[in-house]
Amino acid sequence: MNHPRTQIAQQSPEQFRKYLDFSMACKHSSIEPALVHLVDLRASQLNGCAFCVDMHVKEARIEGERELRLHHVAVWRESPLFEPRERAALAWTEALTRLAPEGVSDALYAELREQFSEKELGDLTFLVMAINGWNRASIASRSVPGSMDKAYGLDKAGLA
Repeated sequence: MNHPRTQIAQQSPEQFRKYLDFSMACKHSSIEPALVHLVDLRASQLNGCAFCVDMHVKEARIEGERELRLHHVAVWRESPLFEPRERAALAWTEALTRLAPEGVSDALYAELREQFSEKELGDLTFLVMAINGWNRASIASRSVPGSMDKAYGLDKAGLA
């Protein structure tokens, strides 16, 4: 039986606001918005966060991302639709979302450094940290996909 879950934004408003501020700073960093959407979507897929997958698909569509690329994020390694910089960011997202016992390989780090400056690498890392936190909060709260569309302006995506 499903019991109502604590809505952390209402119960811990100060922490919620500070985490939201952190998250917004991550989204407005040296990482281009289109890549932010791909990173957010991939981490959310890996974590099984239905609310966040729904939200990030809609955000990306509003910002002009092609629908086929959004479908291919789950299979980005096999898809020809992503550039080397995007591939490196998606690989980094996966490595930091599903931490391996041996950590992050030197090979992956070297691949990433070919595509990102040190500043961008720091910003990308914080971006991955931020979305993973939101995924965990949304899953813990059992946030319903689409329930905040109007409040977040996601109804503009036309994906009801």
